[in-house]
Amino acid sequence: MNARLLVFDSGIGGLSVLREIRRQLPSADIVYVADDAGFPYGDWEAEPLSDHIVALMGRLIERFQPDAVVIACNTASTLVLPSLRARHAIPFIGTVPAIKPAAERSASHVVGVLATPGTMKRDYTRELIKSFAQDCHVRLVGSSELAPLAEAVMRGEAVTDAAIRAEIEPAFIEVDGRRTDTIVLACTHYPFLIDRLESVAPWPVVWIDPAEAIARRVLSVLSLEPAPPGTVRSQGAAYLTSGEPWAAAQVALLALFGLEAEAGPASAMAKPIPGGRP
Repeated sequence: MNARLLVFDSGIGGLSVLREIRRQLPSADIVYVADDAGFPYGDWEAEPLSDHIVALMGRLIERFQPDAVVIACNTASTLVLPSLRARHAIPFIGTVPAIKPAAERSASHVVGVLATPGTMKRDYTRELIKSFAQDCHVRLVGSSELAPLAEAVMRGEAVTDAAIRAEIEPAFIEVDGRRTDTIVLACTHYPFLIDRLESVAPWPVVWIDPAEAIARRVLSVLSLEPAPPGTVRSQGAAYLTSGEPWAAAQVALLALFGLEAEAGPASAMAKPIPGGRP
């Protein structure tokens, strides 16, 4: 089966998930859509953001006819998955904070969660903590700047270590003599900063990236096995909902994942809700 997948994110951070899907399923026909017209999702209120994503996703599904949709965005997944599943018969694979594996791996039982403000506020996130990390002290850190900083780095722009460190420092805490030893990357943009995160962190920690688990879930939902070595990688397409041209650094990055940067009619996909963001 040559599966057709729609991978969706507010920006290009979802490429961290697509990278792992490509590794396990290189022959998949992938369409990647970055909703840059709505980026960053962390600035939206919940209800207008939900309306925006649900309406946009309907247009994308109609246009691309995927076998499954990967919502490669924590903020969107913790908000709209039930609505999308109620409206469409195809499978949706979401991205939610990897709190369970973080709690299982933490020796100190002090866990940080780096997220967007939207993901941090979601009841879904707090239910994950209640269900899987009751024996841990979990520090939720909702950064409004870290995803835009990651986007800037991925566009080839200069970002200072100080700017990154300021956003992650609140996740590094000490509780009764025990320090944070595990941090959940609860935004798909953040794994692209992993080298910078490691270099500016106040002390070494384990960083939890859920991409591999999401790729395994895609295979499970579609009843597929990982591709054997040497499988030829399919070429896919990437779109911006704004219709703006991709930056040169982004075009080069997309090519690494077998995606061709497309332009033109993508602008018709977004139709952002007037006044949707504060």
